[in-house]
Amino acid sequence: MSKSMTMFLATAFVATASWAESLPPVDVYKSPSCGCCNSWVAHMRSAGFEVRVHDTNDVTPYKKKFGIPYGYGSCHTARVGDYVIEGHVPAEQVKRLLASHAQVRGLIVPGMPATSPGMEGQSDRKDHYDVLLLGSEGGLSRYAHY
Repeated sequence: MSKSMTMFLATAFVATASWAESLPPVDVYKSPSCGCCNSWVAHMRSAGFEVRVHDTNDVTPYKKKFGIPYGYGSCHTARVGDYVIEGHVPAEQVKRLLASHAQVRGLIVPGMPATSPGMEGQSDRKDHYDVLLLGSEGGLSRYAHY
């Protein structure tokens, strides 16, 4: 291997390692038998997050505790830093929110859109979906569209 290639790989490794170190851990509350939740956990891990899984037979108390509006829930609820992440939110949007340091509650992908992270391959549908921003006062607005 050439010296320049070795330097490139070393630099890429250090950059990746420092980015991963700067990401707060994700605590996800999910059913122990939910396969799509496990797939979302794998998605977050592959994006560099440390994910701590908390299996529970009832995620409703966590949704209430973290202020998820009724009717906007999904199969799992997570906390990352000071933010709540509800449902199959793409890791890139979680990173975008973390980088912004916005004074909001978090992000929501209601339901289980077929093309969202963790849901891919579950059906032949090609759902378009929104990532919603949950404001500090509980209001919702579009944060991203897929």
